[in-house]
Amino acid sequence: MLKVDRIDCCYGNTQVLRGFSLELACGEILCLLGRNGAGKTTALKAIMGLVKPRAGAITVDGVDLTHLPAEAAPRHGIGYVPQGRRLFADLTVAENLEIGLMARHTPRAARERALDLFPALRERLDQASGTLSGGEQQMLAIARALCLEPKVILLDEPTEGLMPSMVARIREVVSTLRRQGTAVLLVEQRVEAVLEIADHVLFVENGRSRDRLAAAELRARPELLGRFVGVGD
Repeated sequence: MLKVDRIDCCYGNTQVLRGFSLELACGEILCLLGRNGAGKTTALKAIMGLVKPRAGAITVDGVDLTHLPAEAAPRHGIGYVPQGRRLFADLTVAENLEIGLMARHTPRAARERALDLFPALRERLDQASGTLSGGEQQMLAIARALCLEPKVILLDEPTEGLMPSMVARIREVVSTLRRQGTAVLLVEQRVEAVLEIADHVLFVENGRSRDRLAAAELRARPELLGRFVGVGD
């Protein structure tokens, strides 16, 4: 499905990723864990073509995306929900969803399936997205990405700043996507919010991919978090 093979990424002369690798299968939830500044968000941006690797390769279903323009990622079925949501605040909920459909020219039925996951948005289709609550904006950002009918969806801090009920709803949606065969790659600082649903965890340290563990092992041995994340006993 998705393979990132030993990529190096830089911002100017500052190298952020060093030989970073990961693999993600259909219907798998993989969580990237690491301290702030470890390179997790840069890894997502590299997959989306927003940061170009200086070495290595990124492929999805065998298609090499490494040197293609950023618009190639959604065309090949990769959805992205960045930290901070990045909605078009002056556009309505419906118009934001329409932009999601346009990115891959998906049928309108894709919008209906996304709204089925977030029914509260149906009541706000004509409302400007900038006037939504933080939780509603996060729902919209995910729904817009789902309008692509993605094979892979990248979620960067999807529960940041949300109340527990909204965190639970997003976890339910992520679990539903896994059952439907969508691969999910997420970055999350709230470890407890994802360990119950993740299949595997990949630790990131100083721009390098380190240990990959089954989430069940990490739940059983929370002290392992201390080395890479700085939490635990």
